[in-house]
Amino acid sequence: MILAKLKQLKNHQGFIRYFKNTSWMMAEQFLRIIAGLFVGIWVARYLGPEQFGLFSYVLAFTSIFGGIAKLGLDGIMVRDLVNYPEKRDTYLGTAFWLKVIGAFIVMGVMAAIVPFTSHDSQTNLFIFIIAAGLIFQSFEVVDFYFQSQVVVKVASICKVVQLALSSAIKIYLVITQAELIYFVLVTAFDALSLAVSYAIAYLLRKDHQPFYKQFDFSIAKQLLKDSWPLIFAAIVVSVYMRLDQIMIKEILGEYEVGIYSAAVRLSEAFYFIPMLISISLFPAILNAKNQSAELYRQRLQRLYTFMVWMAIAIALLMTFLNEWLIHLLFGKAYQEAGQVLMIHTWAAVFVFLGVAFGKYLLAENLTKIDFQRTLLGAITNVIFNLWLIPIYGVAGAAMATLLAQFIANIGYDIFDKRLHQQLKMKMKAFFMPWCKIR
Repeated sequence: MILAKLKQLKNHQGFIRYFKNTSWMMAEQFLRIIAGLFVGIWVARYLGPEQFGLFSYVLAFTSIFGGIAKLGLDGIMVRDLVNYPEKRDTYLGTAFWLKVIGAFIVMGVMAAIVPFTSHDSQTNLFIFIIAAGLIFQSFEVVDFYFQSQVVVKVASICKVVQLALSSAIKIYLVITQAELIYFVLVTAFDALSLAVSYAIAYLLRKDHQPFYKQFDFSIAKQLLKDSWPLIFAAIVVSVYMRLDQIMIKEILGEYEVGIYSAAVRLSEAFYFIPMLISISLFPAILNAKNQSAELYRQRLQRLYTFMVWMAIAIALLMTFLNEWLIHLLFGKAYQEAGQVLMIHTWAAVFVFLGVAFGKYLLAENLTKIDFQRTLLGAITNVIFNLWLIPIYGVAGAAMATLLAQFIANIGYDIFDKRLHQQLKMKMKAFFMPWCKIR
């Protein structure tokens, strides 16, 4: 029976198309995560917990503002490019310039806020160097186009070349024992070189047009109307994904940030998987929604179940191997990160599920709910961090992340009647993983 189903899938053109698309995206992201993980570990070992802690803190601080510059357009652009392919260039050009404007506004806000922080001049310099890379996020619109067309081969190859160049530079800096500021400069260079790779990928398309010459105010207005809840959601996501590192620095110090960041680097190494799968399957989910409610429900249930049990498998592996992995990869200086990894890795179960659920909310245009549940997670994360960090140290921050992810992705549904059906599907993913889904 299994062989028959596999044979049937092999001859299914739709499945083959999505499988090839996912394979290219998976290959590129796998190489990116492997390079980022191992090169990042090498950098962490070289810098040591204190300098690595400062570097991680700067990245965390900047990423909070980076979410604003994205303007929440990622999923919305893919959705609209699928629904209105004849307006491709207008949508791409409009989104491109919206992102450029957003980046400059964010940099202005940062310039106004940073002087009122307790940062020293070196930390502020590092922050603005990395923030300069936000302008180049505008070229992400090209990636949205490729996602909507389910053709990412060329884009993936270009991004792999960019990744190889970036990794080679970082390895060279470690070998030559460069100072911390050079690693900060490479982070800004990564944003620039990734933008160049997107541009090259788009120019290689036979039907490419200079979309940057187009801008439609009515489309811009509609995009911002749909995305404003996601803009705030992105801010809140950045806060409760990175605020723990900022709070650890303020409460404990830079050394502890380095210890915590080492564990988080391993724990979050797998977060690209649900994002990648959801991005690749989102057009298929939209098509199912347009065909029948039952097919739509089945595909969502299958996605929830797959996400949950993939995350559980990863969490179990990390639970048993946490101390060995930390010692092997980071060395004795980071040994305290083992306990943090053991706790933090279980947050992946709710992160994976939340990413899939976010696609449902986007398909249903329930972006306000996405913002509200994320805000709830951020608020609870801050409260738990204030409570648990002084008691349990960096392990307390990991506990806070786990609890906040549970509340945002499961707890919120209990209090919203519109989501009760989705809550049942989520519970089914946990407790009936082997149920038959046609």
